[in-house]
Amino acid sequence: MPLPLSPPVLPQLARPRAALPTGDGWAYEPKWDGFRAVVFVDGDDVELQSRNGKSLTRYFPELAFPAGERLVLDGEIVVLNEEGGTEFDLLGQRIHPAASRVAMLAEQTPATFLAFDVLARGDEVLLDRGYLERRAVLEELSLGDWTRLTEMVRTAEEAERWLHSAEGVIAKEADAPYRPGERTGMVKVKRVRTLDAVVLGWRPGKEEGTVGALILGAYDDAGDLREIGHTSGFTAKRKRELVAELEPYENGERGTGEPSRWSRGRDLSWVGLRPELVVEVSFDHVSDGRIRHGAKLVRWRDDKSPAACTTDQLDL
Repeated sequence: MPLPLSPPVLPQLARPRAALPTGDGWAYEPKWDGFRAVVFVDGDDVELQSRNGKSLTRYFPELAFPAGERLVLDGEIVVLNEEGGTEFDLLGQRIHPAASRVAMLAEQTPATFLAFDVLARGDEVLLDRGYLERRAVLEELSLGDWTRLTEMVRTAEEAERWLHSAEGVIAKEADAPYRPGERTGMVKVKRVRTLDAVVLGWRPGKEEGTVGALILGAYDDAGDLREIGHTSGFTAKRKRELVAELEPYENGERGTGEPSRWSRGRDLSWVGLRPELVVEVSFDHVSDGRIRHGAKLVRWRDDKSPAACTTDQLDL
């Protein structure tokens, strides 16, 4: 592919930050929950490269890019729902070894490429230009059927809404060059949410006589209590203390979770508890009615009724 940049080109990365930076020297974009990708376009010849330098091309045959252009783009591959949010579980299903299934899913759950940077156009490498200069070049492009330009605003006040409606915010230094593979010139502020959940049980830790994780639940519209995720990350001392503290609430039920390709041989045994304890946890993403990333314990809620822990908190 005769482009001025050839794969692999690792994407520029963001440093985590607790709050949005402010001032005239920043620009802001929504943070998306998908597959980061660098795209090499030479007319009809397209190569999709993952964040780690691997090829994603065969998994997304429906993605179309500007006809007649020679480009290197940076962006995110997502599956969008009707509300404009992302469906990460559906996106993950697209990584399948069978070409027939890839073709079927490309039609049933088509992906979208959300472009947010351009690294080269024609024979010109744009890496040393500032972000806003590159953005201006990107805005000149006529994007394909399944390619969109991600939104960008210039003030933290305008970007604040994405801390509530999207996965968070990516803030970029307006004049920063693009540095492949480096955490420079941009920061990320994740959306953080909280909910109250019933403690359904606990899983043992790696060390004998310790609690590794609390199993969380909430009541659905039918009044059924269902599992919605787990929380872990306790100190070694707290892991030992929790065994005795939770013992009075044990309901006599014990079991082992079904193995999956994600468990990698981990012990998935559990101890059931009566649904009487409530915790407040923080989390940053929900997928298919469950907290996808491990939640963090904020506090125990002795003042909260278990019946008030409902699944509609996942929709906020």
